[in-house]
Amino acid sequence: MTKKRELYFFKDYFEEFYDTLTEKVQNKILWTFRVIEILEQIPEVYLKHIKNSSGLYEIRVQVGNNIYRIFCFFDIDNIVVIGHGFQKKSQKTPQQQIERAEKIKREYYENKG
Repeated sequence: MTKKRELYFFKDYFEEFYDTLTEKVQNKILWTFRVIEILEQIPEVYLKHIKNSSGLYEIRVQVGNNIYRIFCFFDIDNIVVIGHGFQKKSQKTPQQQIERAEKIKREYYENKG
């Protein structure tokens, strides 16, 4: 199966989050990453644009009643840059998490130079 997108993990933001999760949650995240890589059109249930952001998206993962979000954004040539993740505990994505994702995105482009 041909990939439509490449995932790029910026620094160790995602890894720090991923390492704290159970194997079941890790497997679901990896499955969701494959969906993002191979599907031409990704259903919003797995990838959703964050309103009032600078082009941020959240990768959406649910395991049982637990909800996880991983921030990402697109770079040239269908590269999806993966930032940090967190376990969602309220209906709305916390503003603090969005601000952190914006900061990571700025850092990515500053380092890319």
